[in-house]
Amino acid sequence: MTATEALRVDGSRLWRRLDEMARLGATPAGGVHRLALSAEDRRARDLFGARAAELGLSVTVDRIGNMFARREGTDPALRLVLLGSHLDSQPTGGRFDGPLGVLAGLEVLETLREAGIETRAPLEVANWTNEEGTRFAPAMLGSGAFSGRFALADALASTDPSGVTVEAALDEIGYAGQTPVGGRSFRAALELHIEQGPTLEEAECEVGVVTGVQGAHWYDLTLRGEETHAGPTPMERRVDPVEALGASLVRMYEVLAAEFAPEGRLTHGVLEARPASRNTVPGEVRISVDIRHPDGERLESMAARLTSEVAEICEPRGIEAVWAHIWRSPPVRFDDGCVSAVAAAARVCGYSYREMVSGAGHDSVHVADIAPTAMIFVPCEDGVSHNESERITPEQAEAGANVLLHAALALANAR
Repeated sequence: MTATEALRVDGSRLWRRLDEMARLGATPAGGVHRLALSAEDRRARDLFGARAAELGLSVTVDRIGNMFARREGTDPALRLVLLGSHLDSQPTGGRFDGPLGVLAGLEVLETLREAGIETRAPLEVANWTNEEGTRFAPAMLGSGAFSGRFALADALASTDPSGVTVEAALDEIGYAGQTPVGGRSFRAALELHIEQGPTLEEAECEVGVVTGVQGAHWYDLTLRGEETHAGPTPMERRVDPVEALGASLVRMYEVLAAEFAPEGRLTHGVLEARPASRNTVPGEVRISVDIRHPDGERLESMAARLTSEVAEICEPRGIEAVWAHIWRSPPVRFDDGCVSAVAAAARVCGYSYREMVSGAGHDSVHVADIAPTAMIFVPCEDGVSHNESERITPEQAEAGANVLLHAALALANAR
């Protein structure tokens, strides 16, 4: 093994940095509440910028708030290799979803600096804006604007539930950058992330070599009936959207199990009744619908089947069903060369690994539109994520960072 092959990150230092970041927006249950462009997110961004400055990296911020910390290479003509992830969280999120990829990226650059190793291509670590899509929709907003999948004006105009726009929130926290969004060329891009599922842990495998990401559609489904008093109105006289919703939910899950299992996914994370009065039959109910599948044609078939099944239930009941398509992300196949670099890095480090498709969306979905891309997964306890109980071990964080280090080295020095 050469000296470069023997190079490893400082796992203890990385773990300390993860713990430090987790204090920003920490919840009593051990998780994180750090919504995009909030005061807590500003503090996380400030910490990222401070760490980058300590390493002598130049930091730029673009107009959607994406942050980039750059380490120059020896050949200024070469396109850069991008590392990174995000620092925003779910309302009751975990400590590692996102920050692992950002802080491991900085750890890679610090390890190279300490070892006196220069790379031919420049390296940058990204912190993407609003990956989670919790405060502002859609998800992966910053990377989507960067890749050109979303128009910048639309991204800046996106509002949170209080009516605050992305543009106003960026101004409020001081991260409305002046650098143009996108228009840059990359040699490669890598993102380290926790798996957010049970596959690696169940297989007792240390690293996931991610070959792609399943497709996803987000909808808001509104069922409109008729408001009426809960007491005097007989059941048979009601045009009740809640009753129609119950039947629709049963049917949608039946269709999923019968036709799209085991790869299909169906989730309803938001349910609202209006006017939300205890003694009034609602006139309207709204639910979010999140569907996913790794095969693009199957994903479209699932969307069509669910729409038709809901219509069959609602029309005889006099219920109007209105579908609003909020977001679409087709399945992604990552670059073979980048995937091979990740697998080779796992072998160099002596970690067990397996190829896999990501069930969750990530900024790499959008980055793959403009750059050869791959992802690295490490296991998380019981596959739990988007939850305050989200857990990984220091050894797992270190393993992921070591694979990131050697894949980045290979891609940045490739001839």
